[in-house]
Amino acid sequence: MHHPDAMLTEEFARGAVVRSRAGKDRGLFLAVVKTDGAYVYVCDGKARRGTSPKRKNPRHLVNLGLRLNETQMRSDRALRKALAQVRDQIEEENGIVQAR
Repeated sequence: MHHPDAMLTEEFARGAVVRSRAGKDRGLFLAVVKTDGAYVYVCDGKARRGTSPKRKNPRHLVNLGLRLNETQMRSDRALRKALAQVRDQIEEENGIVQAR
C-alpha cells in the first residue's frame, strides 16, 4: 500500500497542470511548484507568482494529466504563456468559446 504523501507527490509533481475546484481561484489553470506533506503549492505567473505560490488542499485541485517542463516554468512570463496555451487547447477541444 502506498503512503498518502507518496501518492500526492506522484500525482502533483512539479510542472503538473491543474485546475482549481475551490476558492477565489476556482476554474483557473495553475502549475504545481512543489508538494509539502498534505499540501500542494501552485502558481499561475500572474496573481500567484513563482516567488509566492498558493498553498492548496489537493482535494480542491483537478490534475489535468499534462506536464510543463522546466523551460516553461523558468519565469512568470513563460509560465503565463504555457498555461494560456494549455487553456486554449483544452477549451478548443471542448468547444468552449471565450470572449477575450
